[in-house]
Amino acid sequence: MNVDILLARYAAGDRDFSNAELSGANLAGAKLSGINLIRANLSHAILRNANLSGAFLVLADLREADLSGAISIVVNFSGANLQGINLSHSQLTEAILTGTWLQRANLTNANLQGAILAGANLIEANLQGADLRGANLYGTDLRKADLTGASMTHANLRGADLEGAIMPDKVITV
Repeated sequence: MNVDILLARYAAGDRDFSNAELSGANLAGAKLSGINLIRANLSHAILRNANLSGAFLVLADLREADLSGAISIVVNFSGANLQGINLSHSQLTEAILTGTWLQRANLTNANLQGAILAGANLIEANLQGADLRGANLYGTDLRKADLTGASMTHANLRGADLEGAIMPDKVITV
């Protein structure tokens, strides 16, 4: 789908773009709150500083996409492929990331306060300085993840795999 067409349809009130083909699209700075991108292909897309608040990205393909600085408050990413995604400095407060694939994702300084990451794959993810206060990481795979400087007060880590994870002052070996 052409970006100009998507933006024109969105401006006209259309919010359903499920199954859209948007790989490599440049949507930097776009205001797309409440958009439905369920099962959309956004691999390698540029969404820097975009506003995706309240968006539905369930089962979407966002591999290697750039969402740095994006505002994604209360976004549903359940089951999405976010492998290698750049979410540094993003606002992901209360985002739903249940069962997402975030292997090798860049979440440096991301705000994940109250986010639900239950069952997510965060193997080798960079979570340096991330705000994970009150986040649900139940059953999350955090093997070899870098959590240096992350705020994890009241985070639920039950059943999480932290083997080889880098914490502020040590490596956890389980």
